[in-house]
Amino acid sequence: MLEIINATGMQGFNKSERCPRDTRITQLVFPALYTVIFLTGILLNTLALRVFIHIPSNSTFIVYLKNTLVADLIMALMLPFKILSDSHLGPWQLRAFVCRFSSVIFYETMYVGIMMLGLIAFDRFLKIIRPFGKTLAKKPIFAKRISIFIWLLLFLISLPNMILNKKEATPSSVKKCASLKGPLGLTWHRVVNYTCQFIFWTVFVLMLLFYVVITKKVYNSYKKFKSRESKSKRLEGRVFIVMAVFFLCFAPFHFVKVPYTRSQTNSTTNCRLENQLFIAKEITLFLATTNICMDPLIYILLCKKFTERLPCMRGKRATAPGQDHHSSQTDNITLA
Repeated sequence: MLEIINATGMQGFNKSERCPRDTRITQLVFPALYTVIFLTGILLNTLALRVFIHIPSNSTFIVYLKNTLVADLIMALMLPFKILSDSHLGPWQLRAFVCRFSSVIFYETMYVGIMMLGLIAFDRFLKIIRPFGKTLAKKPIFAKRISIFIWLLLFLISLPNMILNKKEATPSSVKKCASLKGPLGLTWHRVVNYTCQFIFWTVFVLMLLFYVVITKKVYNSYKKFKSRESKSKRLEGRVFIVMAVFFLCFAPFHFVKVPYTRSQTNSTTNCRLENQLFIAKEITLFLATTNICMDPLIYILLCKKFTERLPCMRGKRATAPGQDHHSSQTDNITLA
C-alpha cells in the first residue's frame, strides 16, 4: 500500500536524473479523468451517505457497507490534491503535502475498502451456509469490532510513511516523492508494498472460494424453483457484483505493482522499461480509483434497505404475483 503517488525514485533523486520521466500523460490526461471520477464519486457517495444515515447498523452487512462508504468518501476527498499536484496547477509545496500525507491516506482507505469488500463477500457466504445459524461472525458487534481493527491496522501501517518522509522538501526533491524518504523510509515503503500485496491476494483467493459456494447455491435455487431465465440472469448479476467490482478495479493495479516496485528498488532497471511500468501503474491506479463510483452499485443491487430509502428506486423492487416464495429463497443469497 501507500505507494506514494508518482514515487519512482526509490534510490533517490540521483536516479531521477539518470532516468527522466515523460509526465505529459500524467500532467494532462489523468487529471481530467480524475476530475470526472472525483465529481461522480462525491455525488454518488454523498447521496449514499444521506441514505445510510437513516439505516440502523443492526446487521453485519450494513456495518460493512457503511465502512466501505466512509473509506470511499475519504479516498475521494484526497483526489483534488492529486489532481492539482499532477497537473502542476498548485505550488510545489502542495506536492510535498501530497507525498507526505494525502497520498498515504488515499492508499490507506483503498486497502480499507479492499478488506471491507472481502468481509461483504464473507457475510454473503455465511448467509448461504448458515442462513439461520447464530454465530459470532453474524452479530453486528463482531462487524463493528473487526472494522475498527482494520482501520487501526491500516492507520498504524500508514503512519510511518508520513513520519519517515523527513528529508527537506525542495522544488527539485518533490518531483519524486521517494526523494523525501531516508533509508529507513524506503525500507518501510518496500515492506508495506509487499504486505499489502499479501492482503489483496489473500482477500482475492478467499472471495473466489466464497463465490464458488454462492454460484452453486444460486444454480440449485433456480433449478429447484424453475424461475424464468431472464430473472435468473438478473439475480446472477447481483450475486457477482462484489466480485466484479473487486476484480475489475483492483486486480490490474496489483498485477503491475510488484514489477513496478522492483523497478524502483533495482538501480540496473532499463530506463525505458521503468517508464513503461510507470505508465502502466498510473493507468491501473486510475482503474482502482474508479472503485469509489462502483461501490454504490453494490448498495443498490444487494441492499434492500438502501433501495427502499432511495427516492429514485422506490417501488421498483415490488415482488411480482406468484413470486413471493421464490423471492424468500433468493433474498438470503443477495439481499440484506
